Amino acid sequence: MDATKDSPILAFHSPWFFGELLEAVKNAPTYHVILEVLLVALVLRLWFYSSYKIEREELTEEEQEQLIREWKPEPLVPIVNESFQQNSMLSSFGDSASEDTWKDVNANIIQGPVGKHMKINGNDCLDLATFDFLGIIGSERVEQSSVKALKKYGVGSCGPRGFYGSIDAHINLEKEIAAFMGVEEAILYSYGFATVASAIAAYAKKGDILFVDEAVNFSIQQGIRASRSKVKWFKHNDMGDLERLLKEQAAEDKRDPKKAKVTRCFMIVEGLYLNQGTVCPLPKLIDLKYAYKVRLFIDETYSFATLGATGRGVTEHFNCDITDVDWICGSLENSIGTVGGFCCGSSYVIDHQRLSASGYCFSASAPPLLSVAAIEALNVIKEEPERFEKLHENAKLLNAALLNIDKITCPSESTSPIQHIVLQEPSLSHEDCTQFLTRLRDQLIQQGYVTAVAAHLNQFEIFRQRPSIRLCVKSHCEPSEIESFANVFKSNLNHFLHNS
Repeated sequence: MDATKDSPILAFHSPWFFGELLEAVKNAPTYHVILEVLLVALVLRLWFYSSYKIEREELTEEEQEQLIREWKPEPLVPIVNESFQQNSMLSSFGDSASEDTWKDVNANIIQGPVGKHMKINGNDCLDLATFDFLGIIGSERVEQSSVKALKKYGVGSCGPRGFYGSIDAHINLEKEIAAFMGVEEAILYSYGFATVASAIAAYAKKGDILFVDEAVNFSIQQGIRASRSKVKWFKHNDMGDLERLLKEQAAEDKRDPKKAKVTRCFMIVEGLYLNQGTVCPLPKLIDLKYAYKVRLFIDETYSFATLGATGRGVTEHFNCDITDVDWICGSLENSIGTVGGFCCGSSYVIDHQRLSASGYCFSASAPPLLSVAAIEALNVIKEEPERFEKLHENAKLLNAALLNIDKITCPSESTSPIQHIVLQEPSLSHEDCTQFLTRLRDQLIQQGYVTAVAAHLNQFEIFRQRPSIRLCVKSHCEPSEIESFANVFKSNLNHFLHNS
């Protein structure tokens, strides 16, 4: 037996090894030999290639000192004005900071609790700006239940739901929401904005197709971006435009059935549009869903606990079967008066989010006391359905009053608790129009009415929204108060237009 064959080191130096190697090269295909030679050459080049070294020119001590003297650090936050800068130099942000300093930071300061009336900048005002549509804020029942929960659970859970953050209060709230909406299951999120943004990305992925209304709110837009899906936008509430896009997609699927089998399609709309105050045409959406076999997602952040005879949202508003909607998202931060959001639907759909939605998996769960407060708020609105009747009556009253005012338009629907006032001045630019409405809002505050100029992140919004004053109708407002506001608004509007 040849010892060189058993020892790799001895075999490498033996004539037998080179003979075998030469024979292998002769028998190997030409392309294989060329490839091996190129790979060996590449390895040798990388082995002997010297790394690139940056030659730095050393600065003299005088040059270093000059650079240090010229360097000025940027402020951590932008300076509002010179008076704020001077105040911040004289005192730190603590008890010693003057009231004028804080006024420079935020022009509108609320003092005390928010309710039907609020004290803002020293003025007692009727609240037409916050989303407390049903007057839950300040409810004695809700406050008492929150205090009891605080004593029982403390202030927080300090962990995500999947990692020791699930408290019985969270489970109970999910069951209450599912029962209230008439669905199999609900899932609770700790932050309203992240609810829809996380849930969309949990289902829609790269390669899927989303049919989305152009007027959807910013949180939906963020969820769409996170999904990396292909988006086809249709004009706001234009079902003809939506059907045109669905027909085009159906024709595309016929041309490439293999791709169509792995491509999922979703329609994404709002129940009540924050940016418009309009309601989605749900019956037509359901018809299109079944006709073109797409999934229907509805964000009911602003229609939950506002639309419908008992506040069950847009499905109750149109008397549609909730099982015709694949997925519904809602918020607890508006009519319910607490913090967080939820998704509800069939167990098959909702369970998927517990391991796939980033806002659920990685965010600390909501403080248990807020979940208990939400349960009590749901009990209040279930026991007092007259709140919704009053809310819808007040919405119609305000809408009718606004439609009688010249120089403005109100695109919102009559039953919508969100009413938008848009200025009819085509000569004004977007920025000038916003400034005009801001001055009008400030004047209304001085006269006892809090309204809001709708804020938009125009540099990030996919579609630029028109400047508007957004009004939020309340169930606990009296008709005389709404009529009084309309008269004051009309008077101020005419005065500003006359002097501008």
